[in-house]
Amino acid sequence: MAEVRFLCDAMLGGLARWLRAAGYDAAFAYGIDDGQLVRQAQQDGWVILSSDSGLFDRNVIRTGLVRAVFVPRGLTMRQQLAFVIRRLGLPILGMPRCMACGGKLEEIPRESVQHEAPPKTFAACERFWRCRHCGKLLWRGTHWQKIQRVLEDCASPEQWPE
Repeated sequence: MAEVRFLCDAMLGGLARWLRAAGYDAAFAYGIDDGQLVRQAQQDGWVILSSDSGLFDRNVIRTGLVRAVFVPRGLTMRQQLAFVIRRLGLPILGMPRCMACGGKLEEIPRESVQHEAPPKTFAACERFWRCRHCGKLLWRGTHWQKIQRVLEDCASPEQWPE
């Protein structure tokens, strides 16, 4: 299966972050006009996610030349994520991306972060990752575990909005 890449409009920045946590390449375009959003998605093969119903009147979207999914307004972030997962039949992927920038994470030697990681974290964690794009240091602490639980909940059919 080819990698699905998402381009979220200004209303769905939070959804982009959570799609990254699920392992998907998801960009957030704040302040971009509809025409540019559609051109960028068409040029780069992104799937547009939007709550702007007017966007779906465009010919390239109606004919399927540009893939787009209307995300209903009024959904919580978890419901948005569950909706997109269900609508596109997406699996929750194993390795998340950086939630801040979408970069891929690369495992790095534990010893290399001894002076960078908080001391208690360094003592408690055996594995560390760094975002290839922004350089952010990550580890599987309680925050990572909470994110994983949210993703598992969103993948559960009980969470799917009708």
